[in-house]
Order: sequence, then structure tokens, then C-alpha cells
Amino acid sequence: MAKDLTPRQRQVVRLLSLGCSVREVAKILKLSPSTVDNHKSAAMARLGIDKVALLTRWAIKLGISPLNDRLTPREKKLAGRKDDGWN
Repeated sequence: MAKDLTPRQRQVVRLLSLGCSVREVAKILKLSPSTVDNHKSAAMARLGIDKVALLTRWAIKLGISPLNDRLTPREKKLAGRKDDGWN
């Protein structure tokens, strides 16, 4: 199933599963929020899911975002995140 996702969809799914908002993902990937939302919707449709919580579970199950995955310092900086104790 993970191979059914495009590389960009995998990136979007990973970042969303790490708790990023669509706007944060857009900043990190240098895309518009609507483009990120389109990638998210397409990935969810390909996986046959309709909830972001399930998207996170699939990301872990498919190895897109391992349990010990974290945002990189660069991703945090691009997203404008402070150290929130999780990512």
C-alpha cells in the first residue's frame, strides 16, 4: 500500500503523522497549503481512510513514520515551531 503513494504524498503523510498542520507542512515543503491538502486527500483516498488519526496509524504501520521519528531541526525551523517537548 505504501508503494501506491507518490513520494510527495509520503512526505506529506509523514509530516502530518508527526503532528504538523497543513500550513506547517506547506512551509516545510515550500508548497501552498491547498497543494498540501490535495496531496493529503489523495493519499487518504488511496489508503481508503477518512480520518487523520487513521492516517497516522497507517504511516506507522507502513513504515513511513516510525515510532521514534521526529521532525528534523531544519523542519522545525521551516515550520516555525518551538521545542514543544514532542517534536
